[in-house]
Amino acid sequence: MSDDRKSIVVIGGGSGSSAALRGLKKYDVDLTVIVTMFDSGGSTGILREEFGYPPFGDIRQCLVALSPEEDEQVSVLNRALDFRFDSGSSLQGHSVGNLVLAALTTAYNGIQGAIDELSRMMHLRGQVVPVTLNEAHLCARLVDGTIIRTESAIDLRGNNGPGISEVFLDADVKANPRALEAINKADAILLGPGDLYTSVVPNLLVEEVSAAIRETKSPVIYACNLMTKLGETAGYGTSIFASEVARYLGGRKLDHLLVNDPQFSPEVLSVYEAEDASPVELDNGEAEKFAHEIIVGDLAFIDGLTVRHHSGRLAAIVMAAIDQPTAKPIGTGLD
Repeated sequence: MSDDRKSIVVIGGGSGSSAALRGLKKYDVDLTVIVTMFDSGGSTGILREEFGYPPFGDIRQCLVALSPEEDEQVSVLNRALDFRFDSGSSLQGHSVGNLVLAALTTAYNGIQGAIDELSRMMHLRGQVVPVTLNEAHLCARLVDGTIIRTESAIDLRGNNGPGISEVFLDADVKANPRALEAINKADAILLGPGDLYTSVVPNLLVEEVSAAIRETKSPVIYACNLMTKLGETAGYGTSIFASEVARYLGGRKLDHLLVNDPQFSPEVLSVYEAEDASPVELDNGEAEKFAHEIIVGDLAFIDGLTVRHHSGRLAAIVMAAIDQPTAKPIGTGLD
């Protein structure tokens, strides 16, 4: 990586990280996305369960997000990779991208080789790095002591039972050396956006990764969720999101906490209310315990009646945040 360009590491997975990448790739920065490897739903779950492949879904999304949109040939490839087979065939539910990654994983003796080859074909503006190359499943312990195993079971349980007390992995895993190298060289680290317990925190369960973030002198930024999620974060305010991230970082205080100013139409709110979800509110006086600076802005855009992070505005706020000096002691920062 060059000395004069900022190096930014995005940590998460899925559509949230993809939104951040689409905005950040427009800047002259070195980008790395570290992706959770504990997904177990849909096409990914089938390939993982039946053939022993690693989870591909979040990797595929991030590859597409980092590709050059103006390249016509790459755009055609992206549409093909995103194609998902309909019902009525033996390939029902599978995406072409997941199947291509499965083939390349076999041909190139591992997932990192498959990613590198597909990245070359897609002219990627950055690199996609699995958080670990080891096998493990995400588990959740509920407040009543019940344990739920696999990411998909956690993600899809809805209002089935009490809230989450903690999440953990069912096996010890080692960090991907490329992930540690990227964190150690980063000028800034962006956590999220993405589901708290199934996209962001799982990466922090890899102890070497959370330790590297804990020890970095570069700013650590957390993009808080726009909406709560039934069965995972129902009733959470900004301070609980931030405190949970800090907990899984071993107590490191965040440098910047990005919070949306929730201004949504009644039509949008009614859609989310039907799912027992609501905008994440900034609870002043509490969130400050877990972040040195709270940045509030218009981070959302409405896709139909679905709320998503606006990639351009999110990237602009991240870039502005990392250009600020961060004079602070390194440590937990939690009193």
